[in-house]
Amino acid sequence: MESQEFDEMLRALLRIAAHQEAINVDLRACIQEQREFNRQQLEINRQQQEFNADVRTTLARIETLVARMLPTGENGREA
Repeated sequence: MESQEFDEMLRALLRIAAHQEAINVDLRACIQEQREFNRQQLEINRQQQEFNADVRTTLARIETLVARMLPTGENGREA
């Protein structure tokens, strides 16, 4: 291999390496953003579970009140 061919190949490899490094930097930034989003989403999910529990409790209370307010006859219909 001639010196000029070797130099050209080396320059091409250096360009490829520099391009790959730029890609890696972008990927690292994307990964960091995704990790932050995931942390936020976990908190949202935790809050949603609390809200859901509150809604279930409220629904049970409403069902109890409605059952007390609307007595049913023997056949299950309102008297």
